[in-house]
Amino acid sequence: MQLSSQLRTLAKYMVGEFNNREQALSEPAWYVHLQMWQRLIPIFPEDSLTIFAEQANIINLDKPYRQRIMRLVEGHSPDNAPLQVQYYMFKDPTPFIGAGRNPTLLQDLTPEQLELLPSCILNVTGQTLADNRYKFTAIPPVETCCRFTYLGQTIQVSLGFEATEHEFLSYDKGIDPNTGKALWGAMLGPFRYTKQSGTEF
Repeated sequence: MQLSSQLRTLAKYMVGEFNNREQALSEPAWYVHLQMWQRLIPIFPEDSLTIFAEQANIINLDKPYRQRIMRLVEGHSPDNAPLQVQYYMFKDPTPFIGAGRNPTLLQDLTPEQLELLPSCILNVTGQTLADNRYKFTAIPPVETCCRFTYLGQTIQVSLGFEATEHEFLSYDKGIDPNTGKALWGAMLGPFRYTKQSGTEF
């Protein structure tokens, strides 16, 4: 299947190494200094581009967390979003911890090692800025709730991001499924990551 140039551009903007150093220095009480890796992985190649994401506190780079998989596909939503991001989680994340810094750990990853999170999906729209540069905005479809079970616990996450050529804004928040209150993440606004390096397509 031929992938659209818009989908490929979104993936190009998302893939790379990022950190929020400036934000953490200016607002240290509210934002931890994080390093984030987003790596292209060779699964579901027939109709999509798929990204592994992981992050770590800058002072504990050897203890990364929040491993997740984002599958970028052409949109098939009722509200006609041109692109979508479908989330997956690892059935067992242990073998892949640290794959942000060591992508070779992802070489043998198979779809069978992942679990689809049906309700964890984003609609993505693109806005032309200038000179073939774009801004992508990803938000949940109306009346959807990203909720799943992990290790016997109900997990709820509010997902969302914006991506440009040099910046990635994460709106992800962990939500208490009983109270609806935010527990972690972008509680006072997005984490603003600046791209440090990227992958050419």
